[in-house]
Amino acid sequence: MGGIIGGIDIAARELLLFAGAGLLIGGVDDLLVDFLYLARRARTGRRGQTHLDHLPPAITPGRMIVFIPAWDEAEVIGAMLSTALGRFVHDDYRLYVGLYPNDPATIAAAADVAAKDERVRLVIGDRAGPTTKADCLNKLWHALARDRAVEGFSVKAIVLHDSEDVVHPAELTVFDSLIEGRAVVQLPVLPLVVPGSRLVSGHYADEFAESHRKQLIVRTWIGAGMPLAGTGCAIAPDMLAEIAERRGSDPFDATSLTEDYELGLRIAELGGDGLFARVTDQAGGVVAVRAFFPADLVSAVRQKARWMTGIALIGWDRTGWAKPLALGDHWWRLRDRRGPLAMLVLAAAYLGLFADAAAIVLHGIKSAPLPPLDPGLRRLFAVNALLLWWRLSVRMVFTGRTYGMREALWSVPRFVVGNFVALAAAPRAMMRYLLVLRGRPVVWDKTRHVFPDVSVQP
Repeated sequence: MGGIIGGIDIAARELLLFAGAGLLIGGVDDLLVDFLYLARRARTGRRGQTHLDHLPPAITPGRMIVFIPAWDEAEVIGAMLSTALGRFVHDDYRLYVGLYPNDPATIAAAADVAAKDERVRLVIGDRAGPTTKADCLNKLWHALARDRAVEGFSVKAIVLHDSEDVVHPAELTVFDSLIEGRAVVQLPVLPLVVPGSRLVSGHYADEFAESHRKQLIVRTWIGAGMPLAGTGCAIAPDMLAEIAERRGSDPFDATSLTEDYELGLRIAELGGDGLFARVTDQAGGVVAVRAFFPADLVSAVRQKARWMTGIALIGWDRTGWAKPLALGDHWWRLRDRRGPLAMLVLAAAYLGLFADAAAIVLHGIKSAPLPPLDPGLRRLFAVNALLLWWRLSVRMVFTGRTYGMREALWSVPRFVVGNFVALAAAPRAMMRYLLVLRGRPVVWDKTRHVFPDVSVQP
């Protein structure tokens, strides 16, 4: 019995030491982002946010083209298209919907809307689905090229959206103004909290509130490439044409799981100017994309695994590093890729806590004194506790600024839920990565979507 207890003591100490060192490195890394955000805020105040009425008027004419790839989206595509047509305030736009020949339900739902409005253009590919989202986007790109050749219209910007998005009425107006002279403009994405799933769906709200109110702002401020969210972004057609020419006709990489992330970095590498735009409307809200994210654990794990696979694993192989002296870009790409290692550290932390609790129970049963805690380890725990307190406080602040005080309070238990989702996603991501390395083709690993009740959404 004594040998077992001693072994558990050693395991608990070593696990907690490893986890403590890893958490310290990650905590200091996050703290640096916070300090940079505060430094930028001290220099610029709120000038990073613009009111809709203060946007410069659009000068260059051209049609706004919205790409909406859809696979197995019969439940949402009709509502999404109808809502977009009813909300967009712009004189010249067209919606291009990418469909698959073996998805008749989605085709029928989209066709019902297209029959009532000529601004909806259905593009049915020649390959059975699912392929990848990027492959579907490429079909839309080539359909647009054919239409331009026949009709002779000019394109101001290509806007990307998902089939579950709730668009903001002023979105195309913002893009029409800000895309001039730029290669890409990205709007914030604000996940909606699904009724009955405050913990699972809500943790996306917390993460995006912090990411799109702090991290992307710091990232672009220090000159690092801006990854795209895959939705709510406008891209200059000349930039896409340049990428397509370099790639051999397709602007989107059909072999990528996270084409949006890679596209943003590619645009930055080519010298394209990118802008993350926070614009407030007349009601004081933010011009942003709103949507429901996964509401159950299984779907959330699948989605997080896809992101981790595409960005931290396959993305590392595909995008490499930035230019040698682009230190800010190197740092942020390293942050993008720390997910698998962070999950290893987090797993060690939970296992160490479990082992420590087991040791305490066994020592109590045997009436044996607990081994003294090393002073260095005690100080490491104290520093990490302070960093955790700071991390939770910062998350509460950004969630509260975006969603209100009630959601800010919920962000604390959702922090644990987010950790659990990420831990469960890590082995799935590693397995998918190994399968890709063995030659398995990349396909669209999407989740089931639900369209919100727009009568209660901004």
